[in-house]
Amino acid sequence: MNGRRIQGFLLTGGAQSVLRGTCNRTRSPREGSILVAPSLEAGLYEAIVAASAVVCGSGGLTGHMQSLCRGRGIPVLRVDQADLADLVGEVTLHLESQSIVIGSDSGGVALGPDGGSPSVEDLGSACAVIADLQDIRTVNSCGPNAKRVESFFIREEFLCLAAGLRPLDALDGGPADIAAYGRAVADRLCTFTEALLPDQRLVLRLLDLRSDHAAGVTELAPVAVEPNPELGLHGARWLLGSAAYRDALHAMLGSLRERLGTDAGRVHLSVPFLNDAEEFAQLRAHLELPAGVALSAFIETPAAVHATPAICAAGAAELFVGVKDLVQFYLAADRSNHLVAESYQTRHPAVLDGVRRVVESARAAGTPVRVFALGADLAHYLDHLPTPDGFMMCTAELRQVLLRSDPDRSDRSDRTERAA
Repeated sequence: MNGRRIQGFLLTGGAQSVLRGTCNRTRSPREGSILVAPSLEAGLYEAIVAASAVVCGSGGLTGHMQSLCRGRGIPVLRVDQADLADLVGEVTLHLESQSIVIGSDSGGVALGPDGGSPSVEDLGSACAVIADLQDIRTVNSCGPNAKRVESFFIREEFLCLAAGLRPLDALDGGPADIAAYGRAVADRLCTFTEALLPDQRLVLRLLDLRSDHAAGVTELAPVAVEPNPELGLHGARWLLGSAAYRDALHAMLGSLRERLGTDAGRVHLSVPFLNDAEEFAQLRAHLELPAGVALSAFIETPAAVHATPAICAAGAAELFVGVKDLVQFYLAADRSNHLVAESYQTRHPAVLDGVRRVVESARAAGTPVRVFALGADLAHYLDHLPTPDGFMMCTAELRQVLLRSDPDRSDRSDRTERAA
């Protein structure tokens, strides 16, 4: 068995082309190990971020936890489920050949080639998609080009994972538990704010826990079992039904104002999984947001694309185009299902047409708009889409663009690698 090579499919890449490590088949974090798991789920968060690489038996290119790994520069290789049982002890992961060798291997550790040619100027007013404080520090350690990053975008559920919070359990408790949850989120956001450069801000995507993800991070509160969680009760439709979340949000905003003063305005809010302007207006009213609190919208469904002009007119402060979800809904291809990976195309004409409509509608309304792009797609989007106000990219891929345009890149790269 030693020396056997198992062929796989690379879901996310990394800075090194060859990685050696010891397999971790547990759910506990083991620093620098290669995590082996049937699938990636929220309950594996700590084990994932401690790993140097991940090998799994299922999942697509842009699943939520795969996106987390891409942001951290953690390679993820998918292999057949039947091969997972053989991955024990020391293994060597070869990113270029998309394979893993059981046991030690003679291949050395080398840096991978630069990806793509877009420059930092092409990013516009860039937005970094982050999972934790470490990602802000990584981006802001990239020298003068870090100033090109105007905002940092974080999902509330990722913030909870990093902080060890269980949102549904807290929201299912009494008023004290609900308020404590809001203050805990604010505490984390305050720490993030301290790491920002002048003129940078945070964008918090409000809680959007699908039932299958919620089950892995919930101990006490009931979690529904849904036949299709992607199209289930989450995002704006869940927020509209939760008075507890509204109360937690007010506790969070109050704590931010108390601790940050005017700098509380550097934390912006965004509505997830939205369909139309009516839903946006209803949610703003339900959340009882003060007039001075801006609320942006995440455009990630075909219905929201169609409703973009009305969403802008309803008062959305800015728009974020979630291309990964747009792809799966436009093409009816589950982004987490490797069996339909060939149908999941981030450059499909229908998807690009939808993104184009959003950008043009936002421009006409005078509403800022930012478009998410995988590193591999950025050049294509620059050539085939109208220019948005800025592009959103995960930390590891954005860092590559920032350093590529930095004349002191080699020294800076060494320092940011150590910081990460």
